[in-house]
Amino acid sequence: MPRAIRRVVTGHNAQGRAVFVSDGPAPAVYDRGPGATAVTELWETRATPASNAGNDDPTMGQPQRLPPPKNGSKFRVVEYPPDSKRVAALHGSSHDSKSEGYVRDLKNARHPGFHKTATIDYAIVLSGEIYALMDEGEVLLKTGDVLIQRGTNHAWSNRTEEPCCIAFVLIDAEPV
Repeated sequence: MPRAIRRVVTGHNAQGRAVFVSDGPAPAVYDRGPGATAVTELWETRATPASNAGNDDPTMGQPQRLPPPKNGSKFRVVEYPPDSKRVAALHGSSHDSKSEGYVRDLKNARHPGFHKTATIDYAIVLSGEIYALMDEGEVLLKTGDVLIQRGTNHAWSNRTEEPCCIAFVLIDAEPV
């Protein structure tokens, strides 16, 4: 079970004054079961520039998808279990990646989690450590490290026995 993430959202009241709209656990949590990643969707925008009108929660009532909407963005936290559990879950996955808006690289023998999206992603390691894998090379990222992922084919490999939590901001981008 992923850890609960407190989400505080601001907005405006009927008089146009700044108010807190919500304060509590983020409601859109997707736990795919033992060995799989857990995703907490924190916010989504559907256009650029983003609209700050209204107080509706854009994470609710939407199917969970990896990339943001066209011209939009997503803010999420992903909890990666150890590869000792996750690799088996990835091999058994029946996700139709194309319908979810990304392409899995099933021919990549280095890791079954290789995939590519048409996004620019800002990734901040919140806890733990994880390897970022590219077609060529890998880098160990530790708590506090930041990765700028620019539409590349990549995978995440947690070689420890502790979960790794990463905050992501995904922004729609032109494919390479």
